[in-house]
Amino acid sequence: MDRAAPPIATEPPAMDSDLVVLLSRIQFAVTIGFHYLYPPLSIGLGLILVFMEGMFLRTGNVIYETMTRFWVRIFGLTFAMGVASGIVMEFQFGTNWSAYSRFVGDIFGAALAAEGIFAFFLESGFLAILLFGWDKVAPRMHFLSTVLVCLGAHFSAVWIIVANSWQQTPAGYHLVENVGAPRAELISFWEAVLNPSTLARLTHVLLGAYILAGFFVMSITAFYLLRGRHQRFARRALVIGLLVSTFASLAQLVVGDWSARVVARHQPLKLAAFDAIYNTEPRTPMFLFGFPDDERQTVRYGLRIPGLMSLLLHLDTEKPVTGLDSRPRDEWPPVALSFQLYHVMIALGLFFVAVTLAGLFHLWRGTLFQQRWYLKLLVPAVVLPYIANQVGWGAAEVGRQPWIVYGLLRTRDAVSPAVKPYEVWVSLVLFTAIYLALFFVFLYVLDRKIRQGPEPLKPDDLAGGPHPPEDFLDAISRRGKMQFHATEEAQEGA
Repeated sequence: MDRAAPPIATEPPAMDSDLVVLLSRIQFAVTIGFHYLYPPLSIGLGLILVFMEGMFLRTGNVIYETMTRFWVRIFGLTFAMGVASGIVMEFQFGTNWSAYSRFVGDIFGAALAAEGIFAFFLESGFLAILLFGWDKVAPRMHFLSTVLVCLGAHFSAVWIIVANSWQQTPAGYHLVENVGAPRAELISFWEAVLNPSTLARLTHVLLGAYILAGFFVMSITAFYLLRGRHQRFARRALVIGLLVSTFASLAQLVVGDWSARVVARHQPLKLAAFDAIYNTEPRTPMFLFGFPDDERQTVRYGLRIPGLMSLLLHLDTEKPVTGLDSRPRDEWPPVALSFQLYHVMIALGLFFVAVTLAGLFHLWRGTLFQQRWYLKLLVPAVVLPYIANQVGWGAAEVGRQPWIVYGLLRTRDAVSPAVKPYEVWVSLVLFTAIYLALFFVFLYVLDRKIRQGPEPLKPDDLAGGPHPPEDFLDAISRRGKMQFHATEEAQEGA
């Protein structure tokens, strides 16, 4: 008598599948979180390098060349770490998220190809001139390479944001059957590129990068000023970082409001999760803080301002904001996590505005460099823009759940069916260990570059002798009896 053949398993057990989804999400969060430490800094530093080297060409003041040379070395280190960490992230699309890759491949293929051609090759191609071409090409050619590297970093952000924004607000596609499973097929490239959330999210991300770079520059230069080192270099660079971060922080208030309106229009449940709006009702409040409770559908220990959310979104305190009750419970994002991530981002954004305006006030009075409390605040404050960038992305991605492509593909249906939980466990542990090692190497090399500092200036190097021609940084820093050159040149060899 023949024994019956065992049934062929067509899908993994539900428990294993849920574990694979969870572990794959954690692994992607670890890899993207580590990777995203570096691109924002590259984007913001690229812009600052263009300004510094442009000032050198305009004024002939060697202090700006010294600035550019110093920050270029840090830019090169950051770029290398960003490239190394980004490769692993993209491989996961084929290993852990094959169902997702099949669904969005036609859309993402165009965006990622454009990112490689127009961004990565542009940035990496001219990076060699930026790093090693100081004495090998003409000054204007070197400046051109700086501009192109900066543009490459920005173009990279453009195409990555396009791809991610399409997941948030899909456009320019239609669904076609693909071996029993539908997939998205591109029908309008520009509709997909300019989907409803692209411009708001791109501007939001770029301003976050500028804030980070500005605080990064201010942190290092404040450290030098507190130690009495590289005074001329540190004062000018700190002013540049302060101006950049002040502009970006204030602009972020406007862009943040714009982004919230886009989310409210196209992803109402995400906005409802951001502020724990459980019920659609007039005079929708806004919570300043609290702890959402899904079971009781309330915010415990919260401080709320009645009607503020309605006012911000509709300019009418009586008009309701769409709540979580508008959709079934299984379509709700994780409310508590979305709420906390969003509110941390908002709180940090307001902190950046307060800190930069305080610095601008003391700069206007000419007392900025005497405020040791302020300089001591700036040194560790660089950590906060990093946190803001991370929680901002976290809020955007967690708030999109349970969808990986909003309204089209659920996250639980996007994983690779052949992947086993133990395989993801192994890769997760290995990636985490490798990334931690790389991070400590980055910190070690960065610390050495900071302690080494810029090349010391010599009196003969100063344009026009010991007192180079005054530029606008001198003028605004000199206000209130602050003189930029009187005492620092004798100390510059330190």
